[in-house]
Amino acid sequence: MQTNKWLVVLSITIISAITAIYMGVKEQFHLDETRPVAPLQKELSSWVVDWQWKSGLEDFRRMSSGLGSLQLFAVYFDEADVLYMTEDMKKAFPSMLQAAQDASISKVYLTLVNDRYLQDGTEVQKDPDLLTRLLGSEAARSKHIGEILSLMSQYHIQGVEIDYEKVKDSDWSKVTAFYKELYEALHQQGKSLRIVLESRAPIEQLDLPTGPEYVMMAYNLYGTHSDPGPKADYTFLDKLARRMNHLPGDNVIAISAGGFDWSGQGKVTAVTEKRAVELALQAVASPERDTASGSLHFEYVDDKGEKHTVWYADDSTLIGWLDTLRRDGYGKAAIWRLGELSENSLAKLKSWHEDH
Repeated sequence: MQTNKWLVVLSITIISAITAIYMGVKEQFHLDETRPVAPLQKELSSWVVDWQWKSGLEDFRRMSSGLGSLQLFAVYFDEADVLYMTEDMKKAFPSMLQAAQDASISKVYLTLVNDRYLQDGTEVQKDPDLLTRLLGSEAARSKHIGEILSLMSQYHIQGVEIDYEKVKDSDWSKVTAFYKELYEALHQQGKSLRIVLESRAPIEQLDLPTGPEYVMMAYNLYGTHSDPGPKADYTFLDKLARRMNHLPGDNVIAISAGGFDWSGQGKVTAVTEKRAVELALQAVASPERDTASGSLHFEYVDDKGEKHTVWYADDSTLIGWLDTLRRDGYGKAAIWRLGELSENSLAKLKSWHEDH
């Protein structure tokens, strides 16, 4: 009997200890933080880029009724840190604005990115030093904000999107101050602000202002920096969605169409969905679908005898990612980017918000 009593006491002690440990872990890691699944506002937005604006505009016209807003990926910086727009985008701008108007889309955003175009024709992509100069002091930020407002007025745009990437750890306090100051300046004029964040951004430690709409980049899990693999998988999306709980407001998660082509020599090239389908005609075997990501992948040999591996997203991949995010509590999503999407992808994206 003494042995039985001792076992009962020991069992109760162990159960109590396990419960205490679980509650501590739950509190520390916020395991009970989940976003409400319903009601969900379901909305898609997307980008048209200057280097592929014609096919991007064609895709937009095919699925415009399924979009809530349009982002024009349009504005960079020149060698003197002055806002810069390519000649292609300047020519395309009237057509883009007219297409948005025809589709009754009132929310059109001008996207600014910290790429620099130099006089010798070269580019510096995602330049962190540029951000240090632009945002390093209150006076510098005020000057930059004034230039942004002037550009928006020139092109009659009611929204701006900031896509400043590779921020130095030492600059984050200045960057968040810029977000706050820019939002306040835009809000006074009745204009909107979206802010794009990389998945690597330390959002748990940042004091990001309330007001802007934040867009988390849920892609580039694999890409130019890695061996072959999908742009995103379901685990990656789930983790990002949980991290988004640290952001203020009702925000957006962006997924990416297309994919990458890895050559045997180490070169990695971005491919659109249509280009991937063309390359699949040369495949050694039919494309296979990865269960962890829903992405398609295949291998082919080019005309020089070099082996390639391609991973890309088709319509099933994109809808699978959107459904995953919706189950995670996010019905607002963005598609990077329009241009050479398949007819199936365009049709399914267009109807996604109606069918779910």
